Amino acid sequence: MEWPDKCVELTDDTYEIFVRQYPVALVDFWGPSCAPCKMVAPILDQLSSEMKGKVAIGKVDVTKNFKTPAKLSVRSIPTLAFYKNGTLVRSKVGFVPKAGILAELTGLSR
Repeated sequence: MEWPDKCVELTDDTYEIFVRQYPVALVDFWGPSCAPCKMVAPILDQLSSEMKGKVAIGKVDVTKNFKTPAKLSVRSIPTLAFYKNGTLVRSKVGFVPKAGILAELTGLSR
């Protein structure tokens, strides 16, 4: 399995495949005009590189993809969805600092 070393742009069509492909995945639901989304983006880029081989990180632009956010009841952005073995384990809404994201991911990758 090839692990990405950067955030992967996901669509309604690729979302399910992505979260099932990796043992631990994080998906960021974001929008281009969202200030907290812009604050978390560089953190996720950094973590994608630092945690290659342990965690795959994807991003869903909610202004272009409507089905997946609706299916998951995403009401606010950013929403970070944490997956283990294709199953949604938890979600965090709003800006989450790097330490908080890292703590969640470390717990999932054990």
